[in-house]
Amino acid sequence: MAWHAVMLEEDLWEGELVGVEVAGKKLILLNVGGEVRAFEDRCPHLGSPLSDGDLDGCTLTCAMHLWEFDALTGKGINPGNSQLTTIETRIVDGNIEVLLPES
Repeated sequence: MAWHAVMLEEDLWEGELVGVEVAGKKLILLNVGGEVRAFEDRCPHLGSPLSDGDLDGCTLTCAMHLWEFDALTGKGINPGNSQLTTIETRIVDGNIEVLLPES
């Protein structure tokens, strides 16, 4: 596993979501109340890109079929038995970094 710099923390505003590609992997970054989270950029339902969706408070909604997830944990809200793939994040010297397998 290796840490990869993605973007400056100041460029991801509170309440914002952004799709990025890091080391060949498509991710979605979220700023939820000042907490930065990262998930695979795919809904577990049919693989639709979550970066096309909406972040409202702590709720991330997939644009395709309106599945909802807790934006801090990735746990499904509707339906409740779903889960996003979480990517570990950290902030180092003002940069958002994600932990991914080495290629």
